[in-house]
Amino acid sequence: MTKPLGVILAGGLATRMGGGDKALLQVGGQTLLQRVIDRLQPQVGQMALNANGDATRFGAFDLPVLPDSISGFPGPLAGVLAGLDWAAGQGAESIVTVAADTPFFPADLVEVLQDKAQGMSHPLVLAATPRGEEKTKSMSRSGLIRHPTFGLWPVALRDDLRAAVQDGIKKVVIWTEKHHGREAVFDIEKGDPFFNVNTPDDLKTAEALA
Repeated sequence: MTKPLGVILAGGLATRMGGGDKALLQVGGQTLLQRVIDRLQPQVGQMALNANGDATRFGAFDLPVLPDSISGFPGPLAGVLAGLDWAAGQGAESIVTVAADTPFFPADLVEVLQDKAQGMSHPLVLAATPRGEEKTKSMSRSGLIRHPTFGLWPVALRDDLRAAVQDGIKKVVIWTEKHHGREAVFDIEKGDPFFNVNTPDDLKTAEALA
């Protein structure tokens, strides 16, 4: 099976961390971004980084930096769109996105997403985990917690996505459900592989996990 291209999403404002680039914070002697790159690289073809502002601050990582093409920080769908536009220029059919602040995501992420996409005319799959006792805004009708920055996305739907973002749609699952997107379920018995660093306390937790 052909490897998709990989796009790391780092276009957010990091307000709960006080602003700045969460991806450049250190965990266990490495930046979050380097940890994400190292985990994603074996799973994909080429990689790129979705980030806004001065691209030179990421120069050490030797990745194409893709800014949102739609202004106003409209959310992760804008980063997905930037990734799909880049992938179209590379002649690719799909991308997998991951979040730059989630350093422990599954090493088989791409394999599981692609397996779930079997038989789809346009592969569109979000990562999900079983929920515990808590309920979250990301919970699906099937009782799963979806992780909308971790997904497999088809280049063929990029213009449809562009129209949706321009129309003001920010919630990922509104668009994926419109196109009958699926969910690939990942195990949480050994902890949440999609734990992400949003706050200073989360950074301490990540340090301990590392």
